[in-house]
Amino acid sequence: MGVKSVENMDRLYWLGRYSERVYTTLKLYGEKFDSMIEEGTGGYDEFCRSLDIPNVYSSAEDFRKKYPFGPEDPNSIYSNLTRAYDNAIELREEIGSDTLSYIQMAVYELNKAAASRAPMIEFQAVLDDILAFWGIVDDMIEDEATRNIIKIGKRVERIDLYGRLRMDRVSMRREVHRLTGRIGRTGLRYSEEALKRLNELAEQPQPDHVSIVWEIERLLE
Repeated sequence: MGVKSVENMDRLYWLGRYSERVYTTLKLYGEKFDSMIEEGTGGYDEFCRSLDIPNVYSSAEDFRKKYPFGPEDPNSIYSNLTRAYDNAIELREEIGSDTLSYIQMAVYELNKAAASRAPMIEFQAVLDDILAFWGIVDDMIEDEATRNIIKIGKRVERIDLYGRLRMDRVSMRREVHRLTGRIGRTGLRYSEEALKRLNELAEQPQPDHVSIVWEIERLLE
């Protein structure tokens, strides 16, 4: 494992987190798109509550425009994808141009969706590009630590989101086990106590989602 700067380790970790955040929130948004618009305030207000983000939207139409595409909204899908892209640009030497290109294509497709009256096709293209990004991380990045840090960021974000979204025990347990099996190979500093507690929580018959979010948020020191 090569020696990495703390700054680059942080960028790799957040590249993993932001790419996962875009993937999961965009997938959820796409699944609930029609019902949120039809249900008006109640629909998108519940969406915001489920992700623990502030409802700063004045109407269903305002939400439809700003949540996926708003550059001024720090919680928007666009803002999170831009953060992923910014980290990927800084990491070009570590992850390679081919890997970076899939994040670039996701940005392109999201911008196309913003100009479309029926953006679901472009949304699917964004999801496909992120899946391809994760695939090429495995296929093209030779350095194990680089791969592992990106994947730990992905797992941490997924567990955090799954906790907020009240996901089932099987899904939560799978992600916690994947995190546990990889985190020791990254060189990242983490709380062994928090990791132990996460594994205990994941084995409970009924997930304590609030405690899972608490523990995953304090995992990285």
